[in-house]
Amino acid sequence: MSDLSWVPQSCTLPTEEQPLRVAEWDALFAERLQALSRPQPLHLRLDLADGDGVEARIQDLTERESGCCSFFTFTLTSRKDVIHLDVSVGRAHEAVLDALASRTAAGQQR
Repeated sequence: MSDLSWVPQSCTLPTEEQPLRVAEWDALFAERLQALSRPQPLHLRLDLADGDGVEARIQDLTERESGCCSFFTFTLTSRKDVIHLDVSVGRAHEAVLDALASRTAAGQQR
């Protein structure tokens, strides 16, 4: 899924920086993703293995992502050895969440 056509026009991250940001998410998920679920159509839950500096890394990435894609709502919840990253969007951006879920699931199967 190297095609970034799913990135919405409302994203203000410069086009040349988008592949770098996607690579950051891909790396995080490749290293830390334990499970993902879709409790509701507009809500994605990612369970990430905790470790030294992981929560700070996720916090930094979600803050930067919120800065360019304000339609995302990120919520971090730490539990023993797991960080739950909840990602929510409004109905207008459901397709973006679908693409994120598909991309993440595909990376989990590698």
